[in-house]
Amino acid sequence: MAHHHKEEENNDSYFYIIGLVAGLFTGAVVNQGLIYIPIGGVLGLLTAALFLKVLVKGRQSA
Repeated sequence: MAHHHKEEENNDSYFYIIGLVAGLFTGAVVNQGLIYIPIGGVLGLLTAALFLKVLVKGRQSA
């Protein structure tokens, strides 16, 4: 029997999508103008990147 190695899936994109959507939603809720929607999206992406770098970097795959 040959040993097959499972390829590790990269699930980081889920964190970025959630951060983007949450940031866009927060920017829309602020309702001070349309400029806050893309600003919220950028801040959401930055928050997701910080979360991945600091909190998730030490995770072990099961």
